[in-house]
Amino acid sequence: MDEIKRIDRTLITKGKVIDYYQDTMQLPNGDTVKWDLIDHDGAAAVVAVREDGKLLMVRQYRNPLERYTLEIPAGKLNTRDEDPKIAAERELAEETGYVCDDIEYLTTIYTTVAFCDEKIGLYLARGLKDRHPQHLDEDEFVDVESYTLDEVRKMIFEGRIQDSKTIVGILMYASKYGL
Repeated sequence: MDEIKRIDRTLITKGKVIDYYQDTMQLPNGDTVKWDLIDHDGAAAVVAVREDGKLLMVRQYRNPLERYTLEIPAGKLNTRDEDPKIAAERELAEETGYVCDDIEYLTTIYTTVAFCDEKIGLYLARGLKDRHPQHLDEDEFVDVESYTLDEVRKMIFEGRIQDSKTIVGILMYASKYGL
């Protein structure tokens, strides 16, 4: 493949969760183009399985979609260098009130490779213990629900769950354990 080279990167907007840049790129044919880049520190998400086999899910309002979604617990890394495993455990506790005895790495995904560098570490949490109430950010309103794997899988295949980290996390868990 021919080389594509970044000539310049300009910060357009610095946000609370993301930064928006415009890159000037030189193409293999010599032309230059502007490409958008959304820079994100990264995130972690967790498939949380209770002793009864039910999965903890969170329902929350998502502004880009203008509706509530059903997702696995997840959240942004505090810093780009934070261990995603630590963030997954923190988000599990904050969003659901549960802590876990065992957390296992499943995979890492990039959410939107065409224009965003967001990377999410996906984990499996078992040995859950309900330790404390939720500890949500001031702008978070999250309802905790539990479902069987079959119920969640059905919602995925019916298109009722469309969140990519949730779909990948659930299907990775089911596949890895032959469920």
